[in-house]
Amino acid sequence: MAAPRSHSDSLQTPELDLLRTHSLEARNSSYSPYSNFRVGAAILHPDGSITTGANIENASYPVGICAERVAITRAVMEGKVRAVGAKEEDAKFGGLGTGIKALGVAVDTEGASPCGMCRQFIREFMPLDGEIIMFGNDGEYKVATLQELLPLSFGPDSLPSSDEMLQIRRQQ
Repeated sequence: MAAPRSHSDSLQTPELDLLRTHSLEARNSSYSPYSNFRVGAAILHPDGSITTGANIENASYPVGICAERVAITRAVMEGKVRAVGAKEEDAKFGGLGTGIKALGVAVDTEGASPCGMCRQFIREFMPLDGEIIMFGNDGEYKVATLQELLPLSFGPDSLPSSDEMLQIRRQQ
């Protein structure tokens, strides 16, 4: 994996500032009484709108949900994001949505990248060249593409269509 960069290849300063502000603010909505590790996430959509999320822990630890997945789930439900490679006829929730231009993640420490489960979840909805901006408590950041964080990934565009899969199975 290439080392994270300290600059964005696709975002302008106002967009980075918007992601920074919303990611850091989203941390304040974190429910993390067990780890005290607050995480906020913000999705920047191509139309300039933002969708946020925060981590929500649970006494049964595996039941908790990460900030990145909260933000993406909200964006899908709001019709702002669709799966990578989705066809127009597959669109749900009021249309194709606007997608993910970049994803910001903020923590109380020097910065952290999305966990493995979140990387795979992000893969479903963000292009591999999409940038993930990882903000530390001081607002400084590192940048990596999804491809850099999840090389040799498996996503919806890796699957044949349902009809193609039936043909493959019939030939076996």
